[in-house]
Amino acid sequence: MKRADLIPGKILTREAAIQQVVQWRLLGKKIAFTNGVFDLLHPGHIFSLSEAAREGHFLVVGLNADASVKRLKGESRPVNNQEARALILASLVMVDAVVIFEEDTPLELIKSLLPDVIVKGGDYTVEQVAGGREVMANGGRVVINPILEGHSTTSMIAKMKEH
Repeated sequence: MKRADLIPGKILTREAAIQQVVQWRLLGKKIAFTNGVFDLLHPGHIFSLSEAAREGHFLVVGLNADASVKRLKGESRPVNNQEARALILASLVMVDAVVIFEEDTPLELIKSLLPDVIVKGGDYTVEQVAGGREVMANGGRVVINPILEGHSTTSMIAKMKEH
């Protein structure tokens, strides 16, 4: 896609994401969902997002809001604010929509979208995935993908502090 002007349009409110998912479903398309902080994008994120995108026709990414990141990761995070993180995610070819959520988990967002597939990294079990029970009860699946070893935002931050 060379239409960079379309990138901001991929960042949706929860209400707009619900409407978009309804439209995609009317076309018979499968919706994949993943979520995270995505603070400093690295090859592990690209691998994870690419794998998630393979699970459906469209990929919706739930993005932790800044306040949520601070509660989960500490006061020094996020490095990039939610608008910057959302814009970077929206610029990726495999991402069809980005939705910022304020809660510590995407449970409420997942319950409102009810994607066909939730995809998480290998540090989770199916039982630990927020919204997994609800999606499976609706006939969907939970997929746990392997983690690409050697890449983490925490290690990137530590390396930057060394210099």
